Amino acid sequence: MKMKGACVLCALVIFLGIGFSAAAEEGDPISVVVVNSYHWGYPWSDGIVQGIEDVMIGYNIALTHLQMDTKRNTSEEFKKQAAKKVQAWIQANKPELIIAVDDNASKYLIAPYYKNSYPPVVFCGVNWEASEYGFPCRNVTGMLEITPVTKILGQLKPHAKGSTIGFLGPDTLTSRKEAENIEKHLNLKLVKYFSKDASDWKKGFAQLQDKADMLLLDSDGGLYADQAGALQSFALANTKIPAGTAFDFMAPYALIAYCKSPEEQGRWAAQTAVKILKGASPSSIPIAQNQEADLIVNMPIAKKLGVTFPYDLLNSAEKVIE
Repeated sequence: MKMKGACVLCALVIFLGIGFSAAAEEGDPISVVVVNSYHWGYPWSDGIVQGIEDVMIGYNIALTHLQMDTKRNTSEEFKKQAAKKVQAWIQANKPELIIAVDDNASKYLIAPYYKNSYPPVVFCGVNWEASEYGFPCRNVTGMLEITPVTKILGQLKPHAKGSTIGFLGPDTLTSRKEAENIEKHLNLKLVKYFSKDASDWKKGFAQLQDKADMLLLDSDGGLYADQAGALQSFALANTKIPAGTAFDFMAPYALIAYCKSPEEQGRWAAQTAVKILKGASPSSIPIAQNQEADLIVNMPIAKKLGVTFPYDLLNSAEKVIE
């Protein structure tokens, strides 16, 4: 079940396998809840869930998936109410572990209600740093999501006429935090545009072609998925400067992509959850960072820009868009 405008229980999946405790060995599955900041159908979130399930299918775990739906509903009041609904579910059902996916689950649910408390928590997909949420702490560990900006810019700079870097993303907490952290951690100054909707995204894309020499495309948040074809045609027709992204579903709009793996985030979170359920303390598990980054090159945009990719680069690409 999926409902815009409400935080709902979306799925309950039970996987039978190896038990962790006497109760599990007798057949009762251990309850784990996956709290997704966003919604079903958003490729990043779906990839994380896939990574979690790929690991946990071998264990006696009942996985419950809750969607906060805060990508499509961005008001502070909605986010707080979504967190309260999840908290009420947790209080009623008492899962033995929480997996918190992406920033809003950590900011609005874990930090105010479960930090230094019970149950143990594994977060993933938190952008760049988790200290603002008070992590790590006694019962919380997780994996950060770091964008390979240096790799992306390394491929864009040879094809750029100058050094000014643009940034285009949706007007969401995650995208604003992404731009802020790129500037902070990499000592860069960005020309930023945060779009309100698909039409505004096109406006920002066109403006940044003239205001910047190269462009970083953040995730569209799955907000414009129903207009992807039109946006891809627009991007190709209006591209004047090289653009890069860290999301495979944004690669059709960019010259190159070094793609973060949502499955990596999900696998790590699930493997860490298993360790904790077997007795490890969350505080004994250091916070990790993502390592995987697959290269995608976009030949139609390369042709539009007059870019010729070296053979070695093409040979190393995970995917070539023809």
